[in-house]
Formats: sequence, structure tokens, C-alpha cells
Amino acid sequence: MLRVLTAASVSALAVTLLAAPPAHAWGKQGHNTSGAIADLRLTATARSEVARLLAGEATPTLSGVANWADEVRANDPELGKLSAPWHYVNIAENGCAYDPAVNGNDGQNVIEALRAQSAILADRTRSDTDRRQALKFIVHFAGDIGQPMHAGYARDRGGNEITVDYLGRRTNLHSVWDSRMLDTRNSSDADELQRLLALPAPDISDTDPAHWAEASCRIATTPGVYPASTTIGADYTRQFLPIAENQLRLSGERLGQLVNTALDPKGPAPLPNSGSAAR
Repeated sequence: MLRVLTAASVSALAVTLLAAPPAHAWGKQGHNTSGAIADLRLTATARSEVARLLAGEATPTLSGVANWADEVRANDPELGKLSAPWHYVNIAENGCAYDPAVNGNDGQNVIEALRAQSAILADRTRSDTDRRQALKFIVHFAGDIGQPMHAGYARDRGGNEITVDYLGRRTNLHSVWDSRMLDTRNSSDADELQRLLALPAPDISDTDPAHWAEASCRIATTPGVYPASTTIGADYTRQFLPIAENQLRLSGERLGQLVNTALDPKGPAPLPNSGSAAR
């Protein structure tokens, strides 16, 4: 089983883990629906290879393994700790510009994780075990990189240290963006998927994860995202939930493109709005 992304000392990793924010982004429903969008976008060849690699999983689809990278912390603590920095990148202090020498964390970040794991998935000389693990990481990280707080400020750990009262409940800004705004829909996964598919199809022509993170960071630093008052509610939701859902739709489309490129680089991509495509 693959355990490393880049060579890094144990001491450096320990420092990283002390500063790491919680790995969760979007909550289970957000990751599930992002994965479900990607499932719809797979070419026949890519879908067949996904099914082969994920054979034995409880649900052998992208949606079915979308939360594995969070759950691995409990199921495989060693891998969970090692991969903890791969869920985010802190670039807001650098004007939302990704500079590996400044905020790359020695390659331990979501941008480099997506690049490295995508290369492993595409490499047919690697074992199925390595490629299966890479696929499961990619599914999750493609969602994480679209969550604005996962590309935000190091100084407050991606909003984790910003305490707010949201709709009468004490929480933090990271959690509001992770799942609490989405939870106000009270939707099933199926209903949320249809809601996301009804949004305008996003432009996925930019395939550089560094640019994805930079765009997410610019959302995190938009005026109002960090509220003037510690008490927020319906007004905040009305303003920012549509942005969060657009990011989820974008994450799903990007994920489908990533997997198609890795598993069927010569195959045609499905139509952008093929929401009724065979699963």
C-alpha cells in the first residue's frame, strides 16, 4: 500500500500535523454528491476500470468511496496521519498565490496530492492496490480543493479557529462551509444531486489543481465570508450557500475529468449536462 507522497522527515511531518486543520470538507453528503456527478461523467472505459479497481468495496463507485480519505484516519491511523496535510493548502496569506517554496509545505498539500495520486492512478505499471488507493484519494481531494476554507488562511487553520453562532448553534466558520450551510437544505443525497445537476455547467477547461486552489482561496477571502458579527444565520446562508453548491458542482465535474484522463485519456468525455447518463 502506498504510504508516501514526497520524502519528508518525521520531525517535519510532526510539525505539520500539529498545525493541520480537521480533514473534513463538505461533509458526507457533499462528497457523496460530488462523487455522484463524476460517476455520471465517466466514459465507458473509465467506468469499467473504476468498477474493476473498486471491486470489493461496499459501493464500487466514485460516490461510494468519496468519504474514504476521511474515514481512513480511524481505520488506518498511520495512513490517516500521513495523509492529513494532503486535504488542504494554506495560501491566503500569500495573496491566494500558490508558491511551492512559500506555502507548498514540502509537497504535503492538496495540490501536490492530487497531482501525485493522479499520476499513480494513470500508471498501469503500478499495482492495483496502489492505484485503488490513489483513486480513493483523488475522489476526496477533488472535493476538498473546492471547499474555500481548505485553501484559506494558515493563521486560523482554515476558519477552524473562527468561532461563530450559526442559526443558534455555536460552531466555527470552517464547519459552516463544510456542511452546516448544506444541511439547511434537509435534502437527501439524490435530491441534492439533482439540485447540483440543475446548476449551469461550469467551465472545466483549466486542469491545473494549483489554479483550482487559488480560485477557492479567492472565495475564502471574499468580503463577508469572514463575517463582521460572530452571530450569523439565514442572511449568510442566502449569500454563500449558492457559492458553496457551485463549488460542489465544479468539484464533481473536475473529478470526472481527472478520472477520465487517468483511465481513458483517449476517450471522448460525456456531454457536460448528461445528468441522466447510465451509472
